[in-house]
Amino acid sequence: MATLLLRLQGPLQSWGTTSRFDERDTQLEPSKSGVLGLVCAALGRDRSEPVEDLAALKMGVRIDREGTPMRDYQTATGVRIASGKADLERTVVSPRFYLADALFLVGLEGERSVLQRIETALRNPVWPLALGRKSFVPSAPVFLPDALLDTSLLEALQHWPLLSKGDTAKTKRFVLEHASEGAVRLDQPVAPFIERRFGPRFVLSQSLSVGGTHVSDAPAA
Repeated sequence: MATLLLRLQGPLQSWGTTSRFDERDTQLEPSKSGVLGLVCAALGRDRSEPVEDLAALKMGVRIDREGTPMRDYQTATGVRIASGKADLERTVVSPRFYLADALFLVGLEGERSVLQRIETALRNPVWPLALGRKSFVPSAPVFLPDALLDTSLLEALQHWPLLSKGDTAKTKRFVLEHASEGAVRLDQPVAPFIERRFGPRFVLSQSLSVGGTHVSDAPAA
């Protein structure tokens, strides 16, 4: 097994897992469905294509900078609402929640051949990458040089240098996928994304020590 690390950083991010109807939520850290959606964009994989190989990957997150939860007031006009004998058109309020100024180190653990394809795609993505919504673009490259490691998910997340310059924190919050224990997240893809079908998975949240200080990215070739 190997682990591939990704950097998710941007002014705004949104990682919804329970959105229904007009309200769009966000978790406090990236969802597995959202991260794999980003990977599919890098690979150029259509929403109708299978994702079993990606869904089999184990995911973990190190929160290098907690985002600030924010709420955006939005409205939608011309929404058709069934009412009695005829449909009515009305304006509805659609609150949108997101994270401001968050910074995450995400790890994907699995077969090295699968991770190698993802790493190559992140270096030169086929389609634009987004942090949960198409309008939320990364402010720093998702691709990290030399971040395909022959180590476990936890070891890779703990020992990778801190992503934020000047950060000297000794511990960080980690959210790690677990086979049978922890909180339930409904963000495990069980079908092509076009079907919008997601199953449960378990995650454990804990504070753990980190092993490095910030280092700059390698210069562009």
